[in-house]
This record gives sequence, structure tokens and C-alpha cells, in this order.
Amino acid sequence: MPTLYVRIPEERVGVVIGPGGQTCHDIAQRTSTDVQVDGEEGAVRISGPDSDPGRVLQARDIVLAIARGFSPERAKRLLKDNTYLGILDIKVTTGKKEKAALRRIRSRVIGTRGEARTRIEQLSGCFVSVYGGTVALIGQEDQLERATRAVELLLRGSEHSTVFHMLARLRRNAAVEEAMGPGLSSLEE
Repeated sequence: MPTLYVRIPEERVGVVIGPGGQTCHDIAQRTSTDVQVDGEEGAVRISGPDSDPGRVLQARDIVLAIARGFSPERAKRLLKDNTYLGILDIKVTTGKKEKAALRRIRSRVIGTRGEARTRIEQLSGCFVSVYGGTVALIGQEDQLERATRAVELLLRGSEHSTVFHMLARLRRNAAVEEAMGPGLSSLEE
């Protein structure tokens, strides 16, 4: 039986468990796994059937998404096919470890009243959560690619307008490729 262990921040344990254990139970039921949360330590044990170890990975990603600041409802988007979780470590991207610098850099991704984060979500199709020293993303592969690129540019100091224009262009290009169908866009090359 495949088993994975995850450690989550203490302040997110209650969210993972949910009222009366409902969130934890729902994750376990929807992924056909056993999810055990140690409320004292913040340790989560996820085990599942040998026949489908992907379910254990799916449950782990949902728990990690909640631990990185997503609501359980948004994290459950990971139950959809071809939907993935991406986590960017702000310190690795920027190289800055001081609290003041980290706070300033995080605020670039969030924006005034959350406007930058909302704009990234609208233009990329990903859900975005900024929590601690990370930026977490939930979306399909192409959406994750676009959102990751945008967040990395913002973390490195690019202008918001430049990043949003790039995202809009990438979204338009993806829509054109999808409308043309597979194989037709390669005729242009």
C-alpha cells in the first residue's frame, strides 16, 4: 500500500481537517485514500490502494494546496484530470531571505487589494495563493506554464503592465492554436 507523509504549517491544520473532520474525510473519500492528520505535529499520512498510487499523489497535492493557503474548494480543483499543483519558492527565485525583502516581493505578486493576483488568475486560468515564502498555483499544464512565467517575472522586478500584456498575448496565442486544431498550427512553421 503506497504511503506518503506531508508536514503542514500548524496554522493550516484546522483547515485541512475541516469542521468536524469533514474536509479530511472528503479528500479521503474522493481520492479513495486514507488520510490521517496529527493535529499536534502537523504531520499528514496518506495511504491508498496498490492498484492506483496516483490517488495517493492526488490526495497529497490537495493537502499541500490547502497547506499553501488555498481554500479546500479551490484545492479540490486538483481532482479534475490534467490539473496540477505548482509551488514556487520565493527565496529561490529572488535569492533574498530577509523578512522585509520577502514581504515586499510577496506584495508584488499580490498587488494592491489583491489586484495583481486576481489579474494573473484571470489571464492565466490558474488559481494563485501567496503564503509564507511560496507562491502556489493550481491549473492545467499550459495554464501553469503561463502563470509560473508571470510570477517569476514579477518576483524578479518586471513591471506589472509588461507581465499582464505578456499573459494576455500568451492566452490569445493559446486560443488561436486551440481554434486551429492539432497539427494545423505546425503548418505555419
